[in-house]
Amino acid sequence: MAEVPYDELRWEVVFGAAVQLGEQLVGEGRVLSGVVLDFPEAPGPLAPDLAVLAPGAVRGARGRYAASAVAAVLEVSHPGRDHAWVRACAESGVPLYVVVDPAAAACTVHTAPAPGGVYREAERVPFGNDLFLSLGGRTVVLRTDEFPTPGTA
Repeated sequence: MAEVPYDELRWEVVFGAAVQLGEQLVGEGRVLSGVVLDFPEAPGPLAPDLAVLAPGAVRGARGRYAASAVAAVLEVSHPGRDHAWVRACAESGVPLYVVVDPAAAACTVHTAPAPGGVYREAERVPFGNDLFLSLGGRTVVLRTDEFPTPGTA
């Protein structure tokens, strides 16, 4: 069985998560992918795989959303990719940071951002189990049973 290329895995995860979140958050925020955001603690602007914006989020003077408008970030893990900027999300107070790792067939949900660029809580959830995410004062469910892994053909 041939391995699925990373870009294909990433697209399937991002698209699947965006559809699920979008259906549950109608009128309660926006779900965007690859949109440049301003994180004051980052060396430059960031464009996460998926961002959930708070209801009423508006673009700043530079035409970008500020980190304060971000309710959640979802990133797809990739070997060799620098995920050190999770610190920038924590330092900026992004309340929910989810890392989807197709190679490990698991997600890690980071919550409770703290000074120093860390999240105080992290829960690892294997694919096949639902993620229960607190967004906008409610809990949304992200199904992981169809997230692809490198061996998926």
